[in-house]
Amino acid sequence: MKQSASMATGITGKIWTAPFLLIVGIMLFLLNLAVGAVSLPILTIVGTLSDLIWLGPDVARDNDPRTFAILMHIRLPRAVAAILAGSALAVSGAAMQGLFRNPMASPDIMGISAGAALGAVLGISLGVAAWHPMMVPLFSVVGSLITAVIVFFLAGRAGAVNLLFIILAGLALSSLLGGAISAVLLFSQEYEVAQFIFWTMGGLEGRMWQHVLWPAPWIVGLMVLALFQGRALNLLSQGEENAHGIGLNVRGTKVVILILTAGLTSLAISISGPIGFIGLMVPHLVRIITGPDHRSLLPLSAIAGAIFVLFCDLIGRWLIAPHEIKVGIITSIVGGSYFIYLIIRTYRQGRWL
Repeated sequence: MKQSASMATGITGKIWTAPFLLIVGIMLFLLNLAVGAVSLPILTIVGTLSDLIWLGPDVARDNDPRTFAILMHIRLPRAVAAILAGSALAVSGAAMQGLFRNPMASPDIMGISAGAALGAVLGISLGVAAWHPMMVPLFSVVGSLITAVIVFFLAGRAGAVNLLFIILAGLALSSLLGGAISAVLLFSQEYEVAQFIFWTMGGLEGRMWQHVLWPAPWIVGLMVLALFQGRALNLLSQGEENAHGIGLNVRGTKVVILILTAGLTSLAISISGPIGFIGLMVPHLVRIITGPDHRSLLPLSAIAGAIFVLFCDLIGRWLIAPHEIKVGIITSIVGGSYFIYLIIRTYRQGRWL
């Protein structure tokens, strides 16, 4: 009876959650475009975007040059960056939690954030960050992907992808890379240390189309592939032996999901820097509303992750305007508070999730 009630609640949640999230996402997207040093009316924004889509950039620019310039060169790339980073981190978190069968798992356990941080600090300390704005994101992607490859290699030494070994290898590499980062910073200039600390806070200010356009196709492609893993994650949630008995290639599926989560996380970090708690909190909240079916959990987590980052970025820009609070600080405060609440609630219930 309990399972039937849970399934009924999940089905009901799925029916209204998707359109509700889409409406909220569109509203937050427009608010992000409207709020700033120069306020723009929502109707003016909608008109300019309509002209851009249906009539082309030349007509949109001629009809309202000021609004067009603000949207195209400042606010639109920032909003798109928030959507891409939030959805990628949320989907990778949902997939990781399904793979480990633990709602408290997150992509950080593979050491990807530490690898990205080492890549970023090397790019800054070597001086290549001054060559082009894309050098730090590029170094962070390379660092995170190399870390993921090392973790996969260590975990697969026994001939199988052992999830416990993934965790242990990720934690060990995170500690090792943390020491390497400290060593690099020790020999860095003061302004380089400040630049690295600023990057580690995670933020979307100064995002331009060049920061967004190159990772966008990869993020969309990897996300589509991740969404097709919903059925496999449902089978893995029943246990690896049961999934294997049904005919699922368990080892291959685990490798594919780990690669997808590593790719999505590293690309998201390249856009926004390390933003914490999205991959942990957003899928958990969506799962409470819609149930554990990954065929709906993954796409809804993508929408909710984009909404959450848009909301945090909006709050960071509005709270102490004209100054800004970086989006990574807002997500850490909200996510950390939720995580503490989750621990207390779990403890009071006398169980661990």
